[in-house]
Amino acid sequence: MRVLVIGQGGREHAIIRGLKLSPSITEVHALPGREGFSLDEAICHPISVTDFEGIYRTVEQCNISYVIIGPEDPLALGLSDFLREKDVLVVAPSQGAAQLESSKIYSKKFMTEFDIPTSSYDIVQSVEQTLVAAKNYKAPYVFKVDGLAAGKGVYICQTLEELKKASIEVFEDHKFKDAGLTALLEEFQEGWEMSYLVLTNGDDYETMPLSQDHKRLKDNDLGPNTGGMGAVGPLNVDPELLKQIKTEILDKTMQGLKKRNLLYRGTLYVGLMITKEGPRVIEYNARFGDPEAQIIMPLLDGEWGEVFYQISKGILPEVSWKPLCVACVVIAAENYPESPKRGVVIKGDILHETTSSYFLHSGTVKNKNSDWCTDGGRVLNAIGIGSTMKEALSNAYKQAKYSYWDGMQIRTDIGKKIL
Repeated sequence: MRVLVIGQGGREHAIIRGLKLSPSITEVHALPGREGFSLDEAICHPISVTDFEGIYRTVEQCNISYVIIGPEDPLALGLSDFLREKDVLVVAPSQGAAQLESSKIYSKKFMTEFDIPTSSYDIVQSVEQTLVAAKNYKAPYVFKVDGLAAGKGVYICQTLEELKKASIEVFEDHKFKDAGLTALLEEFQEGWEMSYLVLTNGDDYETMPLSQDHKRLKDNDLGPNTGGMGAVGPLNVDPELLKQIKTEILDKTMQGLKKRNLLYRGTLYVGLMITKEGPRVIEYNARFGDPEAQIIMPLLDGEWGEVFYQISKGILPEVSWKPLCVACVVIAAENYPESPKRGVVIKGDILHETTSSYFLHSGTVKNKNSDWCTDGGRVLNAIGIGSTMKEALSNAYKQAKYSYWDGMQIRTDIGKKIL
């Protein structure tokens, strides 16, 4: 089979690497991809993820068996529906189902309708409305833009003044453009975070290994929110908690999708906060998380090529997992997440790889001298695999030392809470 992966980040490179190791896959194509993907033999096509006709031409010309959609933008714009109308098999939810991610307000109303535990909230559209609604909550305040914001549209405000500044950025400075015309002010949930991903055909689901993302830029969960500075998995969790998540959240989410007649074939990401009162849904993503995909892909005891093919046809495959641990340490560019510095030459050995560690390319490019350079906020993912979490983290951080550049940013405490 020939597969086309849409996207160009670390998540997509992780998927490509998993497909490359699948006996059923003869060719992996990426669109637009990046030069680093070719290290895993992906054939890249310099076409925009929103050029639907160009994508379909690529599918036809390359005799693609099925398409995997990685990023949020083409999902929100309806790429999966467009391709399915042309009888192309797709691993991705429909545009309607993708609203669980593309609109925070749609997602909250979905949770409310189907009695899925989450934080209380107010919908706001101005600085004034935000400050009035803030009277319903205690600090810290959680402020989220409604639309897609590349993982950067969430503010945790410690004071009313911080909340006011955030709402001015969104509503008056229009930092997120149309994505920030409306926002949510939410009750802060105290606890620990967990990423729970499932494979689903829209009727039933198979759970994937539990992981934990590290969203803040700096050690000890300080600094601004990012797309994710690292992740670890699998987590060992109390079986009673898992049972509660299944009955109160996952089962109800599936029931909601079916009641709303929403087509869903792919990965559903459920971001959870585990509080004293029990699990609460922070957010849904309508695809693999990044960097959670980097953790989960190496753990499958089987081949991803066949798993994804079954999902694309609406069949839910049985899956099993290796008894290993995986850690992902993100190495980011200077000035990330605000205005990442591009074109900085990456030193060291970017091609270094062992049986238990390797790099995934998230934001790299080659310059005219064939030097690898920074070309995005999150530049490289250092992946470590081990029989224990401690070993996996050690391997990831050893791998990370094989690349460095001026101004690079890296957290030193990924997985510390789990250890």
